[in-house]
Amino acid sequence: MDVANKSMVSEFVLLGLSNSWKLQTFFFIVFSLFYVVTMVGNSLIVITVIVDCHLHSPMYFLLTNLSLIDMSLASFATPKMITDYLTGHKTISYDGCITQIFFLHLFTGTEIILLMAMSFDRYLAICKPLTYASIISPQVCVILVVLSWAVGVMHSMSQVIFALTLPFCGPNKIDSFFCDLPVVFQLACVNTNVVGLFMISTSGIIALSCFILLFNSYVIILVTIKHHSSGGSSKALSTCTAHFIVVFMFFGPCIFIYMWPLSNFLVDKILSVFYTIFTPVLNPIIYTLRNKEVKRAIRKLKNRFANSNKATSHHYS
Repeated sequence: MDVANKSMVSEFVLLGLSNSWKLQTFFFIVFSLFYVVTMVGNSLIVITVIVDCHLHSPMYFLLTNLSLIDMSLASFATPKMITDYLTGHKTISYDGCITQIFFLHLFTGTEIILLMAMSFDRYLAICKPLTYASIISPQVCVILVVLSWAVGVMHSMSQVIFALTLPFCGPNKIDSFFCDLPVVFQLACVNTNVVGLFMISTSGIIALSCFILLFNSYVIILVTIKHHSSGGSSKALSTCTAHFIVVFMFFGPCIFIYMWPLSNFLVDKILSVFYTIFTPVLNPIIYTLRNKEVKRAIRKLKNRFANSNKATSHHYS
């Protein structure tokens, strides 16, 4: 990257979440466990949906893409943080830092649009069931997924282009466990507060707008179910509440960090853990593994795998 040559700073130091050796050991164990659970849980969902033909529907197609994004979001910074705890090497190159900013905004931007697409799908299925099949088709689902990635790429490129214009000539310590604009921006050797704050806060405004739309859609869905099914209202309340918890845990930190980019670094670090580490674990549990159809499909997959192993062992014996 040519701009890197104009900056005296060639690498940054990631201060992480704590300087305490005991806390670092605790974080290493917890985050390693969360990362493994995230990758295994989301991989299981992707494989199950692909293998089971009964799950070849728009809703599960969107859920599969959500799992793929969650695995990506969990992988852009967490593995480096885990290895940093092991090696004690907490530096990241200028190019590596810009790459983290790109992938962070790519995956979060894509997930925001995909969550809205999933909400739209559920809204039509529950509130407009007669027109659902004529609106939502496999082709429309593909378009929604492509659109979500396209929006993610455009949003990410805007953030990276802005980051590449920043000159770095002095401080290089980032008070976080990964690179992001709110923390990197404050190390730049130029006074661009107005433009910078506007650039960063637009991410918060976008996240807030999408969050309000999602919240309204869940309220409408819940009200519709309550009017049409008294027996299913408690289950719908439970499902919508669980979905909203995940949405809030993903959107809440994003809104706070980007709408108030000069806020307390400790608060920002704690909040960033939620949407990069905790939410990717919760999504498969909340959205999919609580679903009876998916649990049935997983049992079938498990039985098929067990039977194939028995057949193989009998063949060799």
